[in-house]
Amino acid sequence: MKVLKYPKKEFWQKLTVRPETQKISLQETVRKIFEEVKNSGDEALKKYTLEFDHVALSGIQVSEEELKEAETLISTELKQAILQARSNIEKFHLSQKEAVQPVETQAGVKCWRESRAIEKVGLYIPGGTAPLFSTVLMLAVPAKIAGCKQIVLCTPPNKNGKIHPAILFAAQTTGISEIYKVGGIQSIAALTLGTETIPSVYKIFGPGNQYVTAAKQYAQEFKVNIDLPAGPSEVLVIADPQANPGFLAADLLSQAEHGVDSQVILLTTDESVLERTLAEIKAQLKVLPRKEIAEKALENSRAIVLSDVNECIEFSNLYAPEHLILAVKNAKTYIPEIENAGSVFLGNYSCESAGDYASGTNHTLPTNGYARNYSGVSLDSFIKKITFQELTREGLKNIGKTIELMAEAEHLHAHKNAVTIRLIEG
Repeated sequence: MKVLKYPKKEFWQKLTVRPETQKISLQETVRKIFEEVKNSGDEALKKYTLEFDHVALSGIQVSEEELKEAETLISTELKQAILQARSNIEKFHLSQKEAVQPVETQAGVKCWRESRAIEKVGLYIPGGTAPLFSTVLMLAVPAKIAGCKQIVLCTPPNKNGKIHPAILFAAQTTGISEIYKVGGIQSIAALTLGTETIPSVYKIFGPGNQYVTAAKQYAQEFKVNIDLPAGPSEVLVIADPQANPGFLAADLLSQAEHGVDSQVILLTTDESVLERTLAEIKAQLKVLPRKEIAEKALENSRAIVLSDVNECIEFSNLYAPEHLILAVKNAKTYIPEIENAGSVFLGNYSCESAGDYASGTNHTLPTNGYARNYSGVSLDSFIKKITFQELTREGLKNIGKTIELMAEAEHLHAHKNAVTIRLIEG
């Protein structure tokens, strides 16, 4: 990690820059695959699965036999862990349901808003070096609570044409049965356009590599919505003298192991904490199976000493991290100062891994500074809001003159007449 001590504020903006990755123009590739999926359907999916994943698929949909087999391939302990995580995620997302609250804005004028589920949603679950079965829970649970009528899951197969059993078990526990062995650009094209086997959807969720991200962005040209901009994972940790360097190192490494393009930031008010944390990182790295990945991520990461916690939070708001850990005394007192963050973890025992798996909050969060203007996935991500209004004759009389004056001033006389005719003839 690059170490900086008390950098001047005029240099902070440069310090918030994420690692630069090679920009690959994917637009033409995405367009070509979408076009082929549109014209050839399932055959195009099989072609590109063979080309990119080196798997010759005989069938695209996961069978009932495969779902049953998955239950026998994971341990009882892991099953129980998945069920406990699902329970906590359900509790948290159920709390986000809103009651209908009619408001009488004026006598005889009543307005309210109601939620409706997005009818058809697609969930993309990465399967590469880290099969993210936890993401199944994070997306499927709120989709079910919202009442989505059709939930379609796509995930790439392994070299044997199989889906990781934990992904299948997690899907089953949430009631998802439409699961397809397709990944990459071709899966997003299928969810967007539909094929003989895979239905089209109205909104696509889930993380992915740059190919999946580019495909999701292109899907919007077909009036299919997406959850949020995706990018490499990141964490920013703020620590004062009472922080535990071993804990800090573990939190930083937990994000560094995601990928070589991940970034971790340590902000501390204590130089001794910085030095001890760096030593802990070195020690903990030695036993990590994904050591090489984490080491690469650390090359593009920073440890910074600042004057006080308030200054650290000011820097954090500028950075707008996906995950923010406040390993400081009386962490809750700083909550009002936090403006930009995807998810916040308070105190020494609130490790970021808790949010990734089982505390209940959603781990699908804005990265790359998008926490300035995006929220993480929630129950609201799977619903749309419809406003309603009901006016009595008296209510229209009460606001009729206002509507007429405003419509006439905008030269929209038919709008004015829609009021006038009711007031005259009513």
